[in-house]
Amino acid sequence: MSPTENDYSLDNKFQGTLLYNEPLAEYTTWRVGGPAAKLYKPKNTADLASFLHKLPETEPLLWLGLGSNSLIRDGGFSGTVILTQGCLKEISLLDAQTVKVEAGVSCASMARFCARNDLAGGEFWAGIPGTMGGALRMNAGCHGGETWQFVSEVQTMNRKGEITTRKPEEYEVAYRHVSGPPDEWFISATFRLNPGKKETSLQVIKELLEHRANTQPTNEYNCGSVFRNPLGNFAARLIESCGLKGFNIGGAMVSQKHANFIINHQGSATAADIEALIHLVQTKVREQTTIELMREVHIIGDL
Repeated sequence: MSPTENDYSLDNKFQGTLLYNEPLAEYTTWRVGGPAAKLYKPKNTADLASFLHKLPETEPLLWLGLGSNSLIRDGGFSGTVILTQGCLKEISLLDAQTVKVEAGVSCASMARFCARNDLAGGEFWAGIPGTMGGALRMNAGCHGGETWQFVSEVQTMNRKGEITTRKPEEYEVAYRHVSGPPDEWFISATFRLNPGKKETSLQVIKELLEHRANTQPTNEYNCGSVFRNPLGNFAARLIESCGLKGFNIGGAMVSQKHANFIINHQGSATAADIEALIHLVQTKVREQTTIELMREVHIIGDL
């Protein structure tokens, strides 16, 4: 898609960076995905609000952080992608136990910030390969911690650029699931954590990262966990029990290290390879165990 005359006028009105036909593979942890018709990197929240206010209401819109937990199809995205990672990156201490963080801050940075400010409970964020915006969207968690257990309030933006502050009770929050008012996206949140000690929290983070490196394919392109854990069971255990470790379709492979991870082996996979392998794993597990694995990963875009 070529930039229109109206698009060029947008370039001159905003402080961020507007890119056209931008390949999305470099913005996802799987390193696959076709181009976005437009991709916008806002300078700050006010700039993002101005940009969204000028977009047509019918414009397809995708917000993207670190690009984990997302599979962008090979056909790309025929709308506008808002990139928060590296853009909405402010984090601050409001009082001794309260942290305000923007959506583009990585979960790992949030974990370390809390630890260094003698706050405990957020160490688990170090093991989540995404941004805080994504963590809010899906109630990301691991090692016994979940994002929404610490939320005091959130700030959202709608497609008109309007900002709203909301309380947790305005959302339905469950395991890897959050639903709330439609057509709003998280731009920041306030978290209240527990008093702690920096040295203790940093040691917990170190051990968590060592465990992650030993048990997950952190040196291969992946999106994090592909499937939710069924109640009372583990997706990885079910997948492994079906003999699927190491199974591949094209360059997509079920990790030998952790069966709930699909890797882009040697960078040779297409998004179609990965999507086909996701469906195959679901089918085999359903046939052999009668359990239906639910995707944790979001599949986005055009074939």
